[in-house]
Amino acid sequence: MIRRRVVVSGLVQGVGYRYLARKHAQRLGVVGWVRNLPDGTVEAEIEGDEASVATMLRRLEAGPPGSQVTGLAVEEVAPLGEAEFRIAR
Repeated sequence: MIRRRVVVSGLVQGVGYRYLARKHAQRLGVVGWVRNLPDGTVEAEIEGDEASVATMLRRLEAGPPGSQVTGLAVEEVAPLGEAEFRIAR
């Protein structure tokens, strides 16, 4: 299992980004969380097998209709063994 912390920049708030991320995560079987940050970016942590995490990162980069992703900053973090993917506050 691997885990990645991601900060997504661009027009990513107010467009259903977190809800689509949760839907993708559930379909891919990855766990973690996603949340809006005060600076207008979206932060997420994704944990799962390498192929599923890579697919999730590509989907985060694409974003939902109406979004305009301009950057994706990814860093490796230690797996936590969570049980689900959630929208954090």
